[in-house]
Amino acid sequence: MDNRVDFPTSEQVEKATRDDLARWYRFLLPNGKEQQAILDKIADRFKKLGGMTPELSKRIGHGGA
Repeated sequence: MDNRVDFPTSEQVEKATRDDLARWYRFLLPNGKEQQAILDKIADRFKKLGGMTPELSKRIGHGGA
């Protein structure tokens, strides 16, 4: 199964759920200035919505064993 996560657009970041933001925040690796700018926007919005919690971490796939 392919677990690759694609970079969202700026508009998608503005409309994203907290779970979407968490996945992007954790799994995206930027390639270039444009992707880094989007990742910065994801991080800012995600932090404003409360950031990561243990429950959210588990829900997106990295909650431990």
